[in-house]
Amino acid sequence: MRATAGDVPSGTQRVEAPLSRAAIFLVVTVADGGAAAVRDALGGIEDLVKTVGFRDAPAGLSCTVGIGSRVWHEVTGRGMPAELHPFRPVVGAVHTAIATPGDLLFHIRADRPDLCFELERLLLEALGSAVAVVDEVSGFRYFDSRDLLGFVDGTANPVGPDIPASAIVGDEDPEFAGGSYVVVQRYLHALDAWNALTTEQQEAVMGRRKLDGVELDDVVDGQKAHKTLATIEDDAGEHDIVRDNMPFGRPGQGEFGTYFIGYSRHLWVIERMLERMFVGDPPGLHDRLLDFSTPQTGTTFFVPTAELLASLADG
Repeated sequence: MRATAGDVPSGTQRVEAPLSRAAIFLVVTVADGGAAAVRDALGGIEDLVKTVGFRDAPAGLSCTVGIGSRVWHEVTGRGMPAELHPFRPVVGAVHTAIATPGDLLFHIRADRPDLCFELERLLLEALGSAVAVVDEVSGFRYFDSRDLLGFVDGTANPVGPDIPASAIVGDEDPEFAGGSYVVVQRYLHALDAWNALTTEQQEAVMGRRKLDGVELDDVVDGQKAHKTLATIEDDAGEHDIVRDNMPFGRPGQGEFGTYFIGYSRHLWVIERMLERMFVGDPPGLHDRLLDFSTPQTGTTFFVPTAELLASLADG
């Protein structure tokens, strides 16, 4: 199963699913002795999605599953994907990207939040005491795909034939071709402080115009914009990832956030991105967006193919 530009392998999970109106990001840990129940649940997840999604097929219900390194062998019975390892904290002079527990990720998407809710309910019922929920976030599309900071999110995403080369493992790891690495972080925003900035100051932080998302020129000296620091280039060219970030919040609790989720063909691309943001480039000049956005979680997973997931029910 080879990932090449223009060819998303048929067995690939819905890494490239279009931005939905609603999403649930569910991260759980697996209890001791819970691997067998987890295998049964993961092996039947495609049928579970069909059971819920048939009620409104155009709503596009999907569930992308990621498995962490701590339980990878116990759950799958296979060797480790080449780059899979726990989330590595990134410690900068001012800000830190923290690592938090998580063995399984369920990225549930649909254009109806009730379908997402029902799938999560049935999924947790199937998993039972084999897992413990450590993070659960319900996201929503905000106006014209903006984050709560007011900027359009995901404008740098690859599209069409560029998606496989950016997000799908290929011949470099043939046993796991068709899979993808995924990193998740839940960020909380200091919205009052952010809104105290002028639009021009906000645009300088992001590196884009707020109204239309057009990129601004990179600064020559000094602290680089978020757009620049999150762009990874080397001798092979620019390395993109697929982001499917979602806003979330509880205004009554003063909680306003963005759930970052990035799919990548190579885990090192996201790791280098976070290093540039938190340490800075050059070191000491961190991403100014972090002065208003604090990560509460950080976890890494590998998204196996749908065929691998389906085979788990057979042991």
